[in-house]
Amino acid sequence: MRILLALACVALLAWVGWRLSAPRPRFSEAEWQSQEKPGDAEAGRRIFFAGGCESCHATPGQPDPLRLGGGLELKTPFGSFYAPNISTDANDGVGRWRDVDLANALLSGVSPNGAHYYPAFPYTSYQRMTPCDVADLIAFLRTLPAVSGRAPEHRLAFPYSVRRALGLWKLLYFDNAGLTPIPGRSEDWNLGRYLVEGPGHCGECHTPRGMLGEMLADKALSGAPSPDGKGKAPSLIGGKFADWTQADIVEALSSGFTPEGDALGGAMAAVVRNTGRLPPADREAIAIYLKSLSPPKAESAKP
Repeated sequence: MRILLALACVALLAWVGWRLSAPRPRFSEAEWQSQEKPGDAEAGRRIFFAGGCESCHATPGQPDPLRLGGGLELKTPFGSFYAPNISTDANDGVGRWRDVDLANALLSGVSPNGAHYYPAFPYTSYQRMTPCDVADLIAFLRTLPAVSGRAPEHRLAFPYSVRRALGLWKLLYFDNAGLTPIPGRSEDWNLGRYLVEGPGHCGECHTPRGMLGEMLADKALSGAPSPDGKGKAPSLIGGKFADWTQADIVEALSSGFTPEGDALGGAMAAVVRNTGRLPPADREAIAIYLKSLSPPKAESAKP
């Protein structure tokens, strides 16, 4: 009898876990169509570079940032992830995806076939994007060339290979919500916040993470080991960065040169390749927002 009761409890827990871990796309097709405006491809080009899409999805070994055949290996403590093909190729890319499929991938981390994406794809930040910007980005992606070829499968050890378990991770660390402007703050400040926390996904590298890979909100942008384990992404709210002026930040995002005359390298070289294509007002807004942030309490308390 006890064995039967134990088995029943295990089965019940498994059923509850299965239900709780179900993927939850933000939009049904009808909901997306009801609020969607026709996407503007030219406006979407700006979001493409703000989001750094080519940094991961451009086919390695060739210079064209608009050939999005994927294949880049992202090494992490959990294993190796490979950026997928997001070109318009109908077989290997996203050419057959509906607009709502792309929207739910970006905003909810859910694939067209109803599976969870791993947060190596930074939907934890992209979820802050407005549906309008997502529609524009989709329109721009539709204009890009088809590239054949599929990326390798992710190489992950158990239990990280259990994709369904990401549903439980999302319950803890993913709110599937947008970003509401802060009343009383300037339009430039709110734009900078949106670009940093949304499409720019700065926190994905510059924010420390917990044991399960979650970003530690109370230490946002305070610096962290690089996701690939090579070096460290510096603090954007303290340390040497605290001495940078708004003009210094704008220059770094434009040319890659720091106030000390050094050139930003590593992953930041790819970031600058994208931010340098943004309108000057966007770089100014990012600088305004970053300079408004306070350093961590422990650092600000130092004499």
